[in-house]
Amino acid sequence: MGDSGDLSSAYNDDSVLFRVLRHLGWDSLVDIGWFTLPTLPLLVLTGPVPFQRRLARRSLALLDARPGQLVLDAGCGRGDTTARLGAAGCRALGVDIQPAQIDQARRRFGESARFAVADATALPRRAAEIPLTEGSFDRVHCLEAAFHFGHVGRRSFLSESFRLLRPGGRLVLVDVTSRTDQPIGSLDPNGLVRGTWRFDDIEPYGRYPLMASAAGFTTRRILDWTTPVLHRAAQLCALFAGTASTRAGREALCVRWPGLRTLDAQDWDEVVSVVRAHRAIGRGTRYTAYVLDKPASRGRAAGRLPAGRTPV
Repeated sequence: MGDSGDLSSAYNDDSVLFRVLRHLGWDSLVDIGWFTLPTLPLLVLTGPVPFQRRLARRSLALLDARPGQLVLDAGCGRGDTTARLGAAGCRALGVDIQPAQIDQARRRFGESARFAVADATALPRRAAEIPLTEGSFDRVHCLEAAFHFGHVGRRSFLSESFRLLRPGGRLVLVDVTSRTDQPIGSLDPNGLVRGTWRFDDIEPYGRYPLMASAAGFTTRRILDWTTPVLHRAAQLCALFAGTASTRAGREALCVRWPGLRTLDAQDWDEVVSVVRAHRAIGRGTRYTAYVLDKPASRGRAAGRLPAGRTPV
């Protein structure tokens, strides 16, 4: 990873955006969320958590994981999705490169799942006393984390996942992707989005299936979740930025979320700029779920969609 890909200062209060998100209700989940127009007004009452849980449920449902199966949750963050797998009867292992995230995951969910600090693009031989041997896992899950890996890291992650999975196993990879090969710098010229989330680039939408095929996977499904995730989030960004741009609007936000009173005028100006940059970058990005299967027979498949299946 490059400098913007250094995760040591991501997902914490070093970023004014993450301070705001924490006050708005982000906690054990740090995904964007799944939003529909009729439910958007509920955000003021409930905060983001119900929407984040909805996205996590949809991602986990694609795994079709069964009780007793061994599942790797790659880039597990604070452990919520790993704990959900454990609660469903799976033997769940969550790995994340950030020690602070894993510490939180262990404190909150250590009774229902195992957690370890590890790089999902170069896994160790063992994590949390679980051997990471060839063909030992039934499922691999990666929700909204692979954009951190960089292009080379994403290729490595796909290869690592293929190695770990048993024949007939499945990888569900949900990620922010780009619509074209357009460099991310042209979408984020001031680096506000990349600097906030600590990443260097994102993978073009159409390249992931090619990379997965090269690793040996068959692409079972491709689902475009751009509208309920990114487009709706962009609408919320616009609403927040507009409200936070005025003194009266900031006061209204502080009435609803009192923790925001810790922000000073410079913080408010900075977060408005960052939020607007997120809205701008959304025009050139997609949000995509890939369901990738390891062929049940030995050898590597061509990676084509099965007959009768088309991208959704």
